[in-house]
Amino acid sequence: MDQPLAFPLDIPVRGRLQALHGQLRAAILDGRLRMGQALPSTRALSSSLGVSRNTVVAAYDLLLSEGYVVARQGAGYVVAHASASPAGASRTEARIEERLQPRWRDAITPAPMNALPPSRYDFRVGMPDASRFPFEVWRKLSARALRTLTHAMSAYDAVEGRAALREAIAGHVSFARAVSCSAADIMVTGGAQQAFDLLARILVTPGRTVLAVEDPGYPQLRVTFEAAGARVVPVPVDEEGLIVERIPPEARVIYVTPSHQFPTGMAMSPARRVALLEFARRHGAVIVEDDYDGEFRYGGRPLDALQTLDRDGSVFYVGTFSKSLFPTLRLGYVVAPPWAMAALGSVRQFVDRHSDLLAQDTLALFIAEGHLARHVRKMRRIYAERRDALLEALSRHAGEALRPLASDAGLHITTELHWPVPAGKIVEHAAAQDLRIEALDGYAIGGHKPNGLLFGLGGVPATRMDEAVRVLARVLDAHRPR
Repeated sequence: MDQPLAFPLDIPVRGRLQALHGQLRAAILDGRLRMGQALPSTRALSSSLGVSRNTVVAAYDLLLSEGYVVARQGAGYVVAHASASPAGASRTEARIEERLQPRWRDAITPAPMNALPPSRYDFRVGMPDASRFPFEVWRKLSARALRTLTHAMSAYDAVEGRAALREAIAGHVSFARAVSCSAADIMVTGGAQQAFDLLARILVTPGRTVLAVEDPGYPQLRVTFEAAGARVVPVPVDEEGLIVERIPPEARVIYVTPSHQFPTGMAMSPARRVALLEFARRHGAVIVEDDYDGEFRYGGRPLDALQTLDRDGSVFYVGTFSKSLFPTLRLGYVVAPPWAMAALGSVRQFVDRHSDLLAQDTLALFIAEGHLARHVRKMRRIYAERRDALLEALSRHAGEALRPLASDAGLHITTELHWPVPAGKIVEHAAAQDLRIEALDGYAIGGHKPNGLLFGLGGVPATRMDEAVRVLARVLDAHRPR
């Protein structure tokens, strides 16, 4: 039987979701709700507070996405966050906190993305549709790879990755993205995240290195380089991509997503690409080029990668298989200039030596036998259908409020919100309607906070896109300017 909360909740008539979420979060942070404590069921809490069950579900979902609670089989929602300074905390506990690097003292353990309960309409960004992946083919290739791997399992392997996989990646990116490289230029990594971590370790001198990043941009990259000691400077973007003339002259590392700017979606213009490479040459800077979903292009000829245009060994090209295959694979790669490969290998040796050998060998077979190319072609058609259906539905049902930004590639669409209502409020109210969506301002770094919504293409099929946007349109209509 559900145990009631040991403290009252004051839920007003208006703004119930925000109030419930805020009060539960505050109770977790100040220790009234302890780590491991089960929250009342959504049905019990909605009944005791006199609010709709959807409101309670949405509040719990927000706590789950922020990492304050986890969902456990048979136990419902359980508090996962230990308060920073619970009542009666010992002086020893306080001293332990002070020993941490300041950035991580208030850290919480993030909830896994798959811990969120299923949503009827899921527009989260960065989530490909793994249900279309040929797992039976993968299983057969994995079994074949395991038979040939057993003799090599008694020793560590090469830090740069399996030779067959590096050869396969070199062929794939040369064909698909015109990236000029050989297997010797490639290091296999544990996804793009590890690639960024390795690059931060070899490129950052703590307290001295200045990193220029797109604003809005990818937060995980920024945090990784900040933790390594870099000073991060946000640089605005416009319809042509990163505004090169706004890069500070002291920047020595520049992070960009030129194929499909994250999160706004535009491609960097040819003129900006040339200007960026010239900046790097003139100032002795390096460029980290993140091509996270450039394989999914829906119109026009893809622009050359910066790495293809580079003549000075300035570009580190980072790719991942999380978007083209499935996220849990955790394999990515760096195409690095020759002068950096020894440093990458030395650092990798002290991090984890190498990625999982069975996964590497299976992926090498998957690429070499043409399965990757076929899967990407299939998914490009599927995502193109979803993209067209989404744009049509937005125009039909939400055209007054939302304007899609120009984009010909990638797994998400970004829109500007024209009405004077914060996108975060739309996100909260949509969650109460079982629709998950993200706000654009969550990716902003500087003072300017763009107001918009992001629509991932991985979670809603084309046949349900109109239905999903009609639900969102009803949420938007409640905030129509009067």
